[in-house]
Amino acid sequence: MGFAKLFSRVAPVALSALVLTAGSAFAKEFRLGLITPPPHIWTKAAGDFGEELSSASGGEHTVTVFPSRQLGNEAQMMQQLQTGALDMAFLTIAEVSNRVPDFGALYAPYMANDIGHAGRILRSDTAKDLLNSLPQKAGVVGLGYGMAGLRQIVSRDPIETAGDLSGKKLRITPFEPIKDFYNSVGAAPTPMPLPAVYDALANGQVDAIDMDAELIWKLKYYDHADTILVSNHMMFPMVGLVSAKVWKGLSKEDREMISTIMAKHLDGVIDTYVEKEAGWLKDVEGTGKTVREVDATFFESAIGDWENTWSEKAPALTDLRKVAEDTK
Repeated sequence: MGFAKLFSRVAPVALSALVLTAGSAFAKEFRLGLITPPPHIWTKAAGDFGEELSSASGGEHTVTVFPSRQLGNEAQMMQQLQTGALDMAFLTIAEVSNRVPDFGALYAPYMANDIGHAGRILRSDTAKDLLNSLPQKAGVVGLGYGMAGLRQIVSRDPIETAGDLSGKKLRITPFEPIKDFYNSVGAAPTPMPLPAVYDALANGQVDAIDMDAELIWKLKYYDHADTILVSNHMMFPMVGLVSAKVWKGLSKEDREMISTIMAKHLDGVIDTYVEKEAGWLKDVEGTGKTVREVDATFFESAIGDWENTWSEKAPALTDLRKVAEDTK
């Protein structure tokens, strides 16, 4: 058989194989990590994102969600994102602010008046513009914000004034903005992972915790409390991240698809907290524990001390405070 005739028979088969190979090369099994447990709103949103991405891509792309710190703590997952060992993550802004201090401005005490106001701040162009610095400064791509509820304080002992927190071991998420705040209050901020909090509060390893209403209610932290301070002193943003190395290898079409779908589900997280936070606080009030509502005046000079420190560390604070004023 002549070469030309042989080629005419083989070429279509080879071309078909090449097309199939090229198509499958773009398919991706993404891995997405979180610290939150399976029933948590963030974890459910991650699962919903994965299902919609699979559907929108005709099954080419799938997302396996790893909740409950299965892939490590947030610092470890951030490192994995930077190397490309992890594709995606929903992380608190806490870990991001440890690497890019401007994000610490989002934790400014009493920037948000209430949970709805917090959502408006995070949806602002000013907040979204902060994400533009992440590829260069942190090796990740930020596709949008979610959040947990505003921060409250659960204490084993009665709390009448901020002075009652002085010297108390108070569990925090390990990041500088909240550490600086409680240092100014006079407490002893004690970093601790979420799974250890219930037992630590029960056995007196810590005297108090900084927590949102959802987990105070759902994980029954009130069991070992005398007083719950409904202080609403900080919002607690979350960000959806993709490894910059992984992002670079995606087509323009895939980037647009992932961006749109992830942003949609992150935004849905904000809607969920806005809708449900008041109910969780009402549930906590129904436990019979002492529930006290306090405002910025409760913390006396601590807020001013925080502002003095973070206005230098995070220049974005000025613009975000303006956004907060404009979106009241």
